Amino acid sequence: MTDRMGSFLLKNGRVVDPMRKLDDVLDLVIGEGKILQIGKNILPGNLRVVDASGLVCAPGFIDLHVHLREPGKEEAETIHTGTLAAAAGGFTAVACMPNTNPVNDSASVTTLILEKAQKEGVIAVLPIAAITKKQEGKELTDISALKAAGVVAISDDGKPVASSLLMRAAMEAARKYGLTVIDHCEDPSLASGAAMNEGATAEKLGLRGMPTAAEEVMVARNIILAQLTGAHIHMAHMSTAGSMELIRQGKAQRIAVTCEVTPHHFSLTDEAVLKHGTHAKMNPPLRSAQDVEAVLKAIADGTVDVIASDHAPHHADTKKVPFPEAAFGITGLETSVALGLDRLVNSRLISMNRFIELYSLNAAKIVGLQRTIQEGAEASLTIFHPTKEFIVKATDSRSKSRNTPFDGWKLRGSPMATIYNGKLVWNDPQLKFS
Repeated sequence: MTDRMGSFLLKNGRVVDPMRKLDDVLDLVIGEGKILQIGKNILPGNLRVVDASGLVCAPGFIDLHVHLREPGKEEAETIHTGTLAAAAGGFTAVACMPNTNPVNDSASVTTLILEKAQKEGVIAVLPIAAITKKQEGKELTDISALKAAGVVAISDDGKPVASSLLMRAAMEAARKYGLTVIDHCEDPSLASGAAMNEGATAEKLGLRGMPTAAEEVMVARNIILAQLTGAHIHMAHMSTAGSMELIRQGKAQRIAVTCEVTPHHFSLTDEAVLKHGTHAKMNPPLRSAQDVEAVLKAIADGTVDVIASDHAPHHADTKKVPFPEAAFGITGLETSVALGLDRLVNSRLISMNRFIELYSLNAAKIVGLQRTIQEGAEASLTIFHPTKEFIVKATDSRSKSRNTPFDGWKLRGSPMATIYNGKLVWNDPQLKFS
């Protein structure tokens, strides 16, 4: 790995940029943080050459839903380790949720995160601020000040705003300041005490289950409020067939609604709890096979806008407890892209263009970034092998945490290099240089 290459030539890669309708084998000259030249058969001169033959070069991937844990929970993750994991997973930017300690509910915490990221992060860190003070769902944060400090969206993350009146006010303020509202859609009264999905597996294990209605009730409410306020609502980690249909209907009515799904929600069902235990405990929970099929259909038909990891690192002690007491969440930054290639592209569910839209272009639009491949543009690129096989090894993770159900999985498709702002911040050892 190196970040000191200076100018270099990326040679013979399949360059795919859906926004520009570009899909061709090309050479890229990278320097001064930008894409300086695009063409065929560019002579290297004194430039170092990165051989991208057989690889796809895409606009840099962005993960819209990441928990970096810093400040306050550094035993599970830090901005440094989290961005290292993100770079190794193919991401050039991550949007970090506000459930830190202290909560990112003020300009001072936002500034602390950005300063730390500037010093210790290897890719872009995009702070998401809390909707309400201390995520308590009682009083709005100073959204104007947070926007000025540099946040890209507002969300109370895993503590949904139960009050519709308060959520309306949040949407109105977010619209005024040009921010997206991101919501974890969960009716607290329906979800209270639940440890996993409501269904046969929960009954078998004697665990309290969360009905799909807990998610869908809030999805419906948010779409109605978005229509009322004209705000942009982004639904985080959607997991049910009913949610997909509600979002599909909202889009048909031209309401400003977008959504994301996670790789674990399109790759696993709630039966994974039987094999993986607390490493398959997340919120929203893994759902039924019918829900997984509905999520895959929504990815294929364009209902889903973004794939996000919901990277939720936890210290091992918080998972080595009885299932009801265990922390929700799994790591995901280093498996997200590979699972997308394996389960979506190589299964022929979606095209390469659609894959790149899900991991790059659509996320960029939501947080106001530019991700494109053209001369003069910022050189932030994700380079991946569409079919390279590898085995996930949790012990090799750059994250401080190892809470993943995908340990030992063989996947087809792998990140090979991450270029952020003109710097090669991570590369697979098999990438060839000359």
